Amino acid sequence: MPRPRKSPAKTEIRPVDRAFYERSPQRVARELLGKVLVRKTGRRLLTGRVVEVEAYLGEADPAAHSAAGRTERNAVLFGPPGYAYIYFIYGNHYCLNVSCEPEGHAGGVLFRALEPLSGIEEMAKARGVTIGGEKDLIKLTSGPGRLCEAFCITRARDNGRDLTSPGESLWIGDDGYEARSVVVTARIGITKAASHPLRYLLAGNRFVSGRKNILPI
Repeated sequence: MPRPRKSPAKTEIRPVDRAFYERSPQRVARELLGKVLVRKTGRRLLTGRVVEVEAYLGEADPAAHSAAGRTERNAVLFGPPGYAYIYFIYGNHYCLNVSCEPEGHAGGVLFRALEPLSGIEEMAKARGVTIGGEKDLIKLTSGPGRLCEAFCITRARDNGRDLTSPGESLWIGDDGYEARSVVVTARIGITKAASHPLRYLLAGNRFVSGRKNILPI
């Protein structure tokens, strides 16, 4: 089993506080790059560095789930910032988002890819993937559906979960990593407002999804 180059298991991971998310999705998305998604499974931690995200701007964004206004399904996006909004897509996978903006104003950031750091064996088992070499790590968390499957994220289990609290089984932390070089492109996999430059990714990171679409705007 190949080992990641740097494991946050030896580094303090501090929770990202709620004020971080109480801003525009664009700012939150850009600054989420390099943060760490943490899943507690018993005494084990699954961790992955955020390397690709997309911002969704609320009711004024035709591509956002909140474009039609508040509903029972999308209520988390209108609630306090820093909470998980999970939806099921294409009938086969879940997507993880975090709510942004002050309470009452919809906004969110979609997690598109992670660089796996720790708990790789558990991720591989959850994904049904055999890790035979470094290149197989890309199969674990490169893509929104893949990362949710690797971290066992479902709507029933995690929708509405407070991602600012390390007491939760799913949260977002900061281990001091600095995202120095960021690429901004149009969002992918959507048809409405598809040209908006709202996809953010770590330049040169091999774990980002949709690599053929990495053309800076």
